[in-house]
Amino acid sequence: MSDSAGRLAYDDLQLDRTGQAEAFDVIGDRYDEAFPHKEGQLAAAEWLIDSLKAGSRVLDLGCGTGLPTAGQLAGAGLDVIGIDLSAGMVSLAEAHVPDATFHQADIADLRPGGPLDLGRFDAVVAFFSLLMLSRSEIPLALRTIHGLLAPGGLLALSMVEADVDDFEIPFLGRQIRVSGYLSEDLRQVVESAGFEVVDESSYTYAPASTDVQPEEHIFLRCRRLD
Repeated sequence: MSDSAGRLAYDDLQLDRTGQAEAFDVIGDRYDEAFPHKEGQLAAAEWLIDSLKAGSRVLDLGCGTGLPTAGQLAGAGLDVIGIDLSAGMVSLAEAHVPDATFHQADIADLRPGGPLDLGRFDAVVAFFSLLMLSRSEIPLALRTIHGLLAPGGLLALSMVEADVDDFEIPFLGRQIRVSGYLSEDLRQVVESAGFEVVDESSYTYAPASTDVQPEEHIFLRCRRLD
């Protein structure tokens, strides 16, 4: 059913994850090989490290192999919990970052009343994970993140700039479905979910793979508004 503001809620959606996790189970470590340069991701995580106290709780949504983000954050003394829909990625993350905790889970599992309760966090990172959702679900995911954050909590978010919704593309020998926004539209969606965008940067990126086209990566540094 819709929430009290008349917005879509998870019960209104038919979630379709068909093939998404399986693709990343097969891709495995090749993901890091195809995307070796992650300057924007490293810089955004460094912003969190500089902004948070040692021991602060950070949730890594769509943690992938755990590299570089979960490893970077845990190495700085933060308490890192990661989730990923792919069991293969979770296994790699556990091996790469033994000082963090990982769960095979869907972001929808973290919604209020959902099956996985991880408590509150001081910060959330969502690097290229929301693009795996349809546009109808992304606002719900952002409101879920808002609810997971302590008042004033921080969100580091990245997306590929693209005007697409649940669009199938070839990716490292598999087919996945992705969504995206143009820069101004992404800011509007994030702000509508209750966040202040405190900084935005973008990077033109050419992956080391023949079936992945050059991309524009948008990074937003955000703060939860109460």
